[in-house]
Amino acid sequence: MKKIIAFPLGIILFTAFSCKDVKKESDEAAEEVEETVDVTADEVKETAMAKTINFQLEPKSDSNVNGEVSFTEDNGNVVMKASLSGLTPGEHAIHIHEKADCSSADGKSTGGHWNPTFQPHAKWGAEGGYHKGDIGNFVADSEGNASVDFATNEWCIDCDDETKNIVGKAIIVHQGVDDFTSQPSGAAGARIACTGIIQ
Repeated sequence: MKKIIAFPLGIILFTAFSCKDVKKESDEAAEEVEETVDVTADEVKETAMAKTINFQLEPKSDSNVNGEVSFTEDNGNVVMKASLSGLTPGEHAIHIHEKADCSSADGKSTGGHWNPTFQPHAKWGAEGGYHKGDIGNFVADSEGNASVDFATNEWCIDCDDETKNIVGKAIIVHQGVDDFTSQPSGAAGARIACTGIIQ
């Protein structure tokens, strides 16, 4: 009789421990799923934090220059990409100017180069200082087309740091070449295309 009672009791104990193991495995699997969901949410959050703004360049100073400019900020870096047409073949300067106002026919309503740290005009990265708007020169091909790619961690899109925030400024394309020496703007000539950077 004792053997008969012991047998069902063994089955009950075996089942209880088995269920406990299954529950433990189930809990561990749930934790893994939670971790996966958390990581995915963080990745989505990081992707969502990337900012992109796009603008059309408009011709100035009786030029035929057109184009598009985009700025993308991601992980503390801003990438500027510009695509231009209607240029004369050869080198031209491109800068960020201090005001997002392209209302004048000659583009001078944008003011001077954006220079929030009050440095001399120079080539980007010069040891003696340079404007935050001193992007530099680019080359148009024989058909007057050009592209510009520029990246820096010294700009931001609509942040609180006025020495980095490009919103409220303008992009100006010049007819001539920036000599990186002449003050205050590199003697780059007429302003032939403009776009205001407005968030």
